[in-house]
Amino acid sequence: MSPLRLSTILMSATLATAMLSGAAVSAQNVAPANRNTVVLQGELQMLENRLRRQQFQQQQQQFRAQDRVVVPQRPDVPQMAPTCQLRRSGSRFISVCR
Repeated sequence: MSPLRLSTILMSATLATAMLSGAAVSAQNVAPANRNTVVLQGELQMLENRLRRQQFQQQQQQFRAQDRVVVPQRPDVPQMAPTCQLRRSGSRFISVCR
């Protein structure tokens, strides 16, 4: 690996680490007055997600129930009548169907 490429990767990793640690530090600085609001928002989001999952599952169950009830009709396919001919072969008649 070239030295330039190695230094580029090292710098990118250093910057990414610095940004992630800065985001983690800033996320922990929550004022005590706002802490309850943040907790309530988190709980509200959890409840909304749970409700959406339940609604989705109920909807899927309804769709499955509908699919079980509805039986597809057999298609009406026209059938051709056999075209049989009687041919004489010696003293016998032979039926030739196509």
